[in-house]
Amino acid sequence: MNKGPYFITTAIAYTSGKPHIGNTYEIVLADAIARFKRLNGYDVLFQTGTDEHGLKIQQKAEAAGITPQAFVDDVAGQIREIWDLMHTSYDIFARTTDKHHEEVVQKIFKKLYDQGDIYKGKYEGWYCVPDETFFTDSQVVDGKCPECGRDLIRASEEAYFFRMSKYQDRLIKYIEDHPEFIQPEARKNEMLNNFLRPGLQDLCVSRSTFTWGVPVEFDPGHVVYVWIDALSNYITFPGYDPDGNHGELYKKYWPADVHLIGKDILRFHTIYWPILLMALGEPLPKQVFGHPWLLMGDGKMSKSRGNVVYADDLVNLYGLDAVRYYLLHDIPFASDGVLTHELLIERINSDLANILGNLVNRTISMTKKYFGGTVGVLSEKEPIDDELISLALETPKRVESKMDELKVADAISEIFTLLRRANKYIDETTPWILGKDESKKARLDTVLYNLLETIRIAATLLYPFMPDAADNIFAQLNLTMGGWESLERFGLIPAGHQVGEPSILFARLDMNKKLDEIAAYYAAKEQPAAPAAPALEVEEKPEIAIDDFARVQLRVAHVVNCEPVPKSKKLLRFDLDLGDHQRQVLSGIAKWYKPEDLIGHNVIIVSNLKPAKLMGLESNGMILSAECGKDDVRVIFADHCEKGAVLG
Repeated sequence: MNKGPYFITTAIAYTSGKPHIGNTYEIVLADAIARFKRLNGYDVLFQTGTDEHGLKIQQKAEAAGITPQAFVDDVAGQIREIWDLMHTSYDIFARTTDKHHEEVVQKIFKKLYDQGDIYKGKYEGWYCVPDETFFTDSQVVDGKCPECGRDLIRASEEAYFFRMSKYQDRLIKYIEDHPEFIQPEARKNEMLNNFLRPGLQDLCVSRSTFTWGVPVEFDPGHVVYVWIDALSNYITFPGYDPDGNHGELYKKYWPADVHLIGKDILRFHTIYWPILLMALGEPLPKQVFGHPWLLMGDGKMSKSRGNVVYADDLVNLYGLDAVRYYLLHDIPFASDGVLTHELLIERINSDLANILGNLVNRTISMTKKYFGGTVGVLSEKEPIDDELISLALETPKRVESKMDELKVADAISEIFTLLRRANKYIDETTPWILGKDESKKARLDTVLYNLLETIRIAATLLYPFMPDAADNIFAQLNLTMGGWESLERFGLIPAGHQVGEPSILFARLDMNKKLDEIAAYYAAKEQPAAPAAPALEVEEKPEIAIDDFARVQLRVAHVVNCEPVPKSKKLLRFDLDLGDHQRQVLSGIAKWYKPEDLIGHNVIIVSNLKPAKLMGLESNGMILSAECGKDDVRVIFADHCEKGAVLG
């Protein structure tokens, strides 16, 4: 199955220093998309790399007492090590100091000059060295950069300019005619209303006050400024040639299907870059996706704030796939994500250990225990099997639909909905009871087969996001992962197949012990850890006596079903199983949880609370949750306890 070429790129990382976890998020996100597209039948080209010219790098190299080339060689090596550590499957690692790239950039510059799109003039204005951006007097307040807030320097120099205004109306029409070009939607409106429609100024595209850049071939006193140099990497490395003698990769893969970039550089990729391509007469990329940021618990990550965390440290502390999972699942499609150690530990325990790891371990272990590891056949089916099988076959389509929209977090949630359903299926079919009755062995065979097949499908779908964990699951299944076609049938594991040995995929972490370990780890490195969640301001209640507390009955309840309450934005309706009876409870947590996040879990309820009517429905109890920060509520799960258990 070959669905054709698919070309995905990341922004090229600036070689001013080691990339932090926020920078690393982008390459992991791109890798997940690239791996999924390969699994889905596409012929993928995945390009990333490093941006290695500019005044900032020249200054850093001088301060370090080495040449700029030696400086960028070292940092590019660090970046590539991080990308490889995260198991990213890039095909091209572009470096803008590559000689062929520099030669093509010179030819691009000359072509644009010869056709009148670049002209020589003089620049006078404000310049931000860290951002490598010029600003006019009207854009600047108190000599500070309007984008990063740092001090600007006054610059006056001879320079070449690119006639941006010439292509302004053409680009506006293109964006309006291609609503998918800039995503998410809010980013498109920002570019149109804040930058394009007010009018574009011509762009400074050369510098003459420093030398670390691609020389302008016909005017040696100038170097090509960052925008033409860096942005053109997307076409120079696949083989673009301004004379029309394009390489095979360029002819096959251009235009790119998606440029994946941070929202902070959207303007350069959706205004400067498309206009440059228009001037060259080349097709525009099909989509530019401006992904959100990963914020620390105390705000945007920055070295000056001392809250920078690096990917290698997190991998050392938690393991590769736990970090990949958090990055891909907990950063929404269009809004910033937050990282604290507490949140990461909670996610590992709730999703990776309880839902995924527990399902795999229980299923493989029961297959070994009851059948010596030998897979049976589907012989005694019951109606309850059809629901699981139907969801297992439907999930690949749902994941594909989400990935087509680049909604990676939602795609992963679809897989975990299937995993939760499989865990619920275990509770419903009670294989440990079936195993005690010889006459039920055929039914037990069928139950375990359904679980093994569901795990096979889920592990295949998880591979793009957590490749090592998927490989581990297939080792436990003693199977080789198939392609997309293997997801279209239920029942591919042959009867008589022997599963492998069960092992722990993800161990549960003790929150306090892990936080102590993290503190010790960073203390040994003499660098700050990721910030803990901000301290909560708690309004203290009046003291109560033990007799008061003893009147409250807390019990563990299993969430059998959960659904939104019609016409209510806050309420969810729960069907809870307390072991000796079931009851209905309403809870105002719809803002923080989807029903599928709760079904199959055990929760703690106040079971002797007086019934109350909410939106016309009776609620018989209260689900315990905790306020974990400003506008953040977390349900207290008790998955390790038996349903019906009394706490206290």
